[in-house]
Amino acid sequence: MEHNTIDQITERLNELLPEVLKVTGFKNLQSLNAKIGGKHAWYIGVKTKVINSPEHFISLYLEGFKKRVEEELGPGRAEYETFQLLKKHQIFREYFYLFLKRTYLRNYEAYSKLKPSLDEIEIWIGQNNANYGIFVTPFFYENEWRNSSVKVRHFPKGYWTIGHILETGLVIPDKEEKIEFSTVDDYLNFFKNVLVRNSGSTHEYAIAELYCEFVKEQDDPENIPILIPEFRYEGKEKKHKYRLDFTIIDSEFNKIGFELSPWSTHGYLSKTKSLTQKEINEIAQNNFEKEMKKHKDFFREHGVFSLIYTDEDLKDYNKVFEDMKKFLVPKEKDDKIKFEILNEFFG
Repeated sequence: MEHNTIDQITERLNELLPEVLKVTGFKNLQSLNAKIGGKHAWYIGVKTKVINSPEHFISLYLEGFKKRVEEELGPGRAEYETFQLLKKHQIFREYFYLFLKRTYLRNYEAYSKLKPSLDEIEIWIGQNNANYGIFVTPFFYENEWRNSSVKVRHFPKGYWTIGHILETGLVIPDKEEKIEFSTVDDYLNFFKNVLVRNSGSTHEYAIAELYCEFVKEQDDPENIPILIPEFRYEGKEKKHKYRLDFTIIDSEFNKIGFELSPWSTHGYLSKTKSLTQKEINEIAQNNFEKEMKKHKDFFREHGVFSLIYTDEDLKDYNKVFEDMKKFLVPKEKDDKIKFEILNEFFG
């Protein structure tokens, strides 16, 4: 589909070219394209940004171009003169718009998503003796699962999304076996009734149900980030410090943890009749310090920032899930495209 669009854009650019050269004074196609191409990194920072559409790409380009002209350049400079020609000639603006749109489509994979670093392409989840690995490009070698670093940059799905799971499945530690899923519903059923149900937490199960409902309502469910249950601090190691109830990794690889901390499991102290108040306070303080250390360690080791929900929060699961939804909405629905600058140039 994109190739057809690119061919159509190229055909229209060729139709516009003679008149564009005439009104702008550029000598030929090469000199024209040199003025409006090849400077994307200056204006946008394409290596670090996730750019989700041609309009997003063009608005970022225009914003950077306009800022450079207005703040750094004056009359007589090539970019300044090109900027003035764009403002003056509608046919040049059309050519300019189509040229940038084609540039984006030709580089869609590079512009539309970041590539994870090699230390971000392996996650282990789940309870002890029921743990699974989520890899980007898994292959089994010398009795362990590994990632193919060469293939990571060409991964066809959005990283850490439902589509990611459908592409790779979940790997079994130290065995050349995977659990694979054919459909979104297959995965959601396993997520809710195996991964989450195994925790024994009614709170986690309620959140999992809301997540499954949310995913099924989406037009493109495969593009929704996975709600990662029981993210293991020390990977596949059987003995490990702790897990997070839920984690989301967005398309820019920000990691957000969600810890459901009811008093019954995180604060309640039993068998205190024989203890002094001082001893009770010391136990309570140690429990609190241990819980806080967990979250600080997760942030330091894995870059996970955690939100903590107590009994008062857990009275309304929908409110908790509303916080999660902020990180589940795909970036292209959330990014603000500066339409005013598009309108200024293209009406």
